[in-house]
Amino acid sequence: MKIARLGDQGQEIPVVIALDSAGVERVYDARPVTSAIDGAFLSNDGIAALRTALANESLPVLDNADGLRIGSPISRPNNVVCVGMNYAAHAAESGAEPPTSPVVFLKPNNTVSGPFDAAPIPPNSAKYDWEVELGIVVGREVSYLSDVSEAASAVAGYLIANDLSEREYQLPGAAGQWTKGKSLPKSTPLGPWFVPADAIDASNLQLQTWVNGEPRQNSNTTDLIFDVPTIIHHLSQYMVLEAGDVILTGTPEGVALSGRFPYIQDGDVVEVEIAGLGRQRQEFFRAAPAAKQA
Repeated sequence: MKIARLGDQGQEIPVVIALDSAGVERVYDARPVTSAIDGAFLSNDGIAALRTALANESLPVLDNADGLRIGSPISRPNNVVCVGMNYAAHAAESGAEPPTSPVVFLKPNNTVSGPFDAAPIPPNSAKYDWEVELGIVVGREVSYLSDVSEAASAVAGYLIANDLSEREYQLPGAAGQWTKGKSLPKSTPLGPWFVPADAIDASNLQLQTWVNGEPRQNSNTTDLIFDVPTIIHHLSQYMVLEAGDVILTGTPEGVALSGRFPYIQDGDVVEVEIAGLGRQRQEFFRAAPAAKQA
């Protein structure tokens, strides 16, 4: 079962993608169960309700689903929490030692976009970069977890993300300015869907990136420095995680920051994929500065 949202921005329809009784994949309208895929849906056993509705054949097939825009599978999360340098090889290509404790930062939730939306390069950007990442969808509120073993029950599911990053804004000096480099419009494409946690092994997933069809990143979540339960337990010591929040777990080596590849240019096409979680495709364009007020 895959959970997604289809339609124009701000008017997305919640859907479930699943096999019918004949083994054919169908897109089902989830509105008989919920009007939104958000924190309230997740914390009230919404995934179980969707499974029951599928088993009872009470969800209608959504007509013309193929012609609809694919939005982020989660309505705007309250928090987008990110873990940096969580693959040893990526830390090395960034010129840093592997961290001994998770490096944590936040992205504004208004950076979230659909997986196929056109992607703007900031007007003055010279170093816009890609980052394929495994995303965790939080399913319940957690705070001050006493043990890592408690963390797994907080995971509703997983999705793919591209943590687009402007390196010149992010790394201008020793102190860094991560918020500047990670807060740009439409810089967090999510989806095309999320998969419930019990349907996927997040500890062994291949991640890949292509730019204009040429391979860039090719790694596996087996190389994560801090795994999913460790990340959730660690974050819970410093913040309240809420249902519907999204946690990005870091990117592997192969980004432009390594110096081996050019940064994203106007007209480039970036594709990212994680096995079982789908594939994104962004066409990039140079955003124009805002017009002066009259």
